[in-house]
Formats: sequence, C-alpha cells, structure tokens
Amino acid sequence: MTDSRLGQRAVERAGDPRRAPGDGQTLAPNVPLGEGRGIHPGRVVWAHDPAVAQWDGRTGLWWEDGQTSQAASDRVLAEAIERLTGCADQASAWSALFRHLNQSARGIDAGWSPGQRIAIKLNLNNTQGHGPSAELNASPQLALSLLRSLVGEAGVAPDRITLFDASRFIPEELFRKCHAEFPEAIYADHCGGDGRARVSYVPGAIPYSIDNGRVATGLAACAVEADYLIDVALLRGHEYQGVTLCAKNFYGATSIAADWSKNAHDHFDAGRDGHWQYLTFVDFLGHRHLGRKTVLFLVDGFYGSTTVTGAPALRWKLAPFHGRWPSTLLASQDGVAIDSVGLDLIRSEWPDLPDLAWADRYLIEAALAHDPPSGTFYDPERTGQRLPSLGVVERWSGPQDQRYARDLGQGGGIELVRAFLGAPRT
Repeated sequence: MTDSRLGQRAVERAGDPRRAPGDGQTLAPNVPLGEGRGIHPGRVVWAHDPAVAQWDGRTGLWWEDGQTSQAASDRVLAEAIERLTGCADQASAWSALFRHLNQSARGIDAGWSPGQRIAIKLNLNNTQGHGPSAELNASPQLALSLLRSLVGEAGVAPDRITLFDASRFIPEELFRKCHAEFPEAIYADHCGGDGRARVSYVPGAIPYSIDNGRVATGLAACAVEADYLIDVALLRGHEYQGVTLCAKNFYGATSIAADWSKNAHDHFDAGRDGHWQYLTFVDFLGHRHLGRKTVLFLVDGFYGSTTVTGAPALRWKLAPFHGRWPSTLLASQDGVAIDSVGLDLIRSEWPDLPDLAWADRYLIEAALAHDPPSGTFYDPERTGQRLPSLGVVERWSGPQDQRYARDLGQGGGIELVRAFLGAPRT
C-alpha cells in the first residue's frame, strides 16, 4: 500500500473529528501518514544526557555555565548528527546532510562549498532587548555547540554563518558566549546594534496558499539569501497552538513586529472543534526559503516547558527523565517527524494541557500536503505547483513503550533512534 493511501485510510479511520474521542487526537497509535524524509526516511534522533541541565531552579540563572554544561551540549549535538546520518564523525555527518539536501531538493550531487551561507533560526521569543533574560529561550550552549561543529568539523567559515531571530533580540548571554569564540559570525535580530546586525526583509516573499489575512508576508533576507537553514526550535507548549516546535519557529523569520500583540496569527490552529482547515505552518514547512531549505531540524529540549513564557519551572516525570530536566536534543531531516515526536513527548508528560487538543492537525495537513484532509491547494509561493508530502506524522505507541512504526518493524513511519549517553545504543 502506498503512503498516500495509507494516510487516506488513517484519516478515514479517525471518523468525523467533531465526534472524535475527547483526547483531541486524530490518529490511532502507529498509523503513519505521509512519506518520510531524510537519508534514513522518517528518522528522528533523541539524544539525552542528564549532565546537560543541572540547574537547581533557585541558584543563578538556568543558562549560566555552572547550571548548563557546555561539554555535555557539545556531546549531545555530535551524537545526534552522527546517529541521524549513520556517520562515524561530525565532519562526515555534515557532509552527508549537505549532500542529501542538494540531491533531494536541488538535483545536485554536491556538498557544502566555500562561499555558501548558512542561517540558523533560533527561538528567542522571550527576549525584550539585548540584556540578559531569565526566561526560556534558545540555549546559549547549544548555539555555541552548533558553531563549533560547523566551523571546527564541517569546515564552514564563521563569517558565512548567521544566527538570527528576525522578530526578537539576541540576548547578552547568547551573544557573549558565541561572539567570544566566533566574532566573525553574524548575529542578527529585529533592531540590531550592540554588535548585532539588523535584519532586513524581502517583501512579499511568502504570499501563502490562500489569502491569509494580516499574516506577515516578508521574509528575513538572511534566510532568503542563505543556501541552507538550520531550524532550532524549543520543546514547549503554547497557548492556542498546543505546541511551538520547528514549524512554528519559522514564524520568527517573517516580517512580524517585535511586540507579539501587533501580529496576526491567522490559521495557526485547528480551532476548538478540530475542524479541518488551511493551516499556515504547512506553508512554512513547504516554502523553498524555509522548510525546503532546512538541512537540519533541531528541538532544544535541555529544559522544556508547558508554556511559552517564563523560566524553566517543571522537571519531567516521563522516562528516562524521572524527575530531572529533560536534557534532550531532537534531530531530524524530516520537519514533520521531529514535530510529531516533540508533540508526543509533551502530551505524554502533560496530557491535561487544554490547548493540546487537535495539535496534530498541522502535521497531518503537512504529511498529506499533496491531498490534505482540508482540501487546501498548498502552494505557498503561488507557483501553481501543489506541494508534495512534507514528511511523515505518526502517534507513538504510548508513553511507556515510546515506539513508532519503523521501530516495530512495520515499514513506513517514524524511526526513533535513542542516543542516551552512558547507556547502550538501541
């Protein structure tokens, strides 16, 4: 059976979403939709090292080096990209990632070449300026780990790398840590100044598949001009959308205001009744300067949170955390699969979060973008060409087993590779 037929049957099996069971989920466990992407299709690496996050919740700030380990951050990133690609070292892993994107998206048999640019989209949503922030944002340690790996292992010149959040600010803690080792790298944010570049925009770069109300249509020029993107999201819940992961992180690459209240958020969620409709996140994942240019999707789960704002507050009960911070990094070449795993982690840890109902809708629409349940003609650049499947979505077997279809030998679906440092490889 083809993936598209399997996806159609899975949606039919769910029945009318307005009469679906009260858990607000569409898919039955281990019924995948869509087509997996990557060197190993649908592979998501779950790298975990309890040594990463050591903050006691009271002393200092979570991002200080005495609270979050730089050495452990370096280890989990290296493990994640090596296990994702099946390579023995970071240099080979980056080469494989660049080559695969060029082959699959551009029809070019080539890796990264000198002069090409890489833009790293960070989630710095909880910043109000260039000063330090106590709230949960992109981990400075992970940002530095990425720079060290790209420059020291992949051989990328630091002045060809831009770390950015077009809608927010690069805070002192992240800028100071990264700039001290890599002053030639470009650090870009909404306003610039204090050593940061100011983001400019390409107007009308994302017209969206439909008339999408007041949602910003400009894209950060550093993303448009980059040859590759790295999408670094956070592992946390979000009011209304349920979660904010890799797909939503691209919203911060658009020409929105730094004040969130001034921005439109049309078609960001399925609504309280879960009805099928066009969803903006699918356009983000399918746009040639966003999801289709992304060489690596990462979810920074060093701490994780139930909500968007505030400092890390709740330790996780789910195995393998057992009352500790999650100290987790998810990595994938499949933007749908990685968000599926992130969603499963969050709704297994906090099943009563009210806005998780129907949070899987954008993943289903993206997995079946060629024939989505909503009937939308997904074409974010208005080229007249319908998007193909953008990846594979699946609900795992449950919070105890934590297995997906490929893990169970069932063929297509997600493959969750556990890279639990200090434990045997599985």
